[in-house]
Amino acid sequence: MTVRALLLAIALLWPALAASPVLAQTREPILIPEISQHEVVVRQGFTGANLLLYGAVLQPDGTRATGEVPYDIVVVLKGPTEAITLREKRRIWGMWINADSAQFRSAPAYYAVASSRPLSEIVDSRTAAIYELGLESLQLSPIGAIRPEEVSRFVAGLVAKRMASGLYVQDEGAVTISEGVLYQVRIPLPSSVMTGDYTAETFAISDGRVIASATSEVTVTKRGFERAVELWSRNLSMIYGLMAVALSVFMGWAAGRIFALG
Repeated sequence: MTVRALLLAIALLWPALAASPVLAQTREPILIPEISQHEVVVRQGFTGANLLLYGAVLQPDGTRATGEVPYDIVVVLKGPTEAITLREKRRIWGMWINADSAQFRSAPAYYAVASSRPLSEIVDSRTAAIYELGLESLQLSPIGAIRPEEVSRFVAGLVAKRMASGLYVQDEGAVTISEGVLYQVRIPLPSSVMTGDYTAETFAISDGRVIASATSEVTVTKRGFERAVELWSRNLSMIYGLMAVALSVFMGWAAGRIFALG
């Protein structure tokens, strides 16, 4: 569905929606989100995807905002979460070895946040932490006893590493709001993105308070031969590992024979 089609649908359906008792009592704006594609298929040669997240924000009476837009929009795309162990390397006697480590219960494999203005100008640190708005507000749920300063150090290392690979993104000012009702932003998915279910959350924020929110779903999946290999590696991991080793040995032997004949 295009942005124009979305607006047309809203215009046609709004009189009936506005007449409902529930919406008649609603005083907050209403978010209607949409995504350019709800399924991203990963195939051989996949180089990434560029998702368009867009939608409309209507006033309680069904009209659009006039004059200065009275709210900001923040969009968060994340998932899937996973338990991870982070290890810190130190150089001892000229060698890099594993030193301290920390475990976290719920680190998102991918996290992207985009906003209409800098996040520090939209919400305070408490609200950002509650809704996990921004890389500095990620709640990874550390496991075991670990000092707060160590948590901050490990989280900063994880964020820096995943930002470098395009798995963590923070793009402030990327969300555009048109005519006081339409918003849109493009969020990139890198080629290394993990398969699974992703959640796109949109927040309308005014005076530092979340006044409306809505959620959409995105699925990243593999199909065909790539999907079969993935399932095989998960369900028959031992056989998959032995086959991978055997294939590597055979390829090495075949390469040696070819060079010997040449």
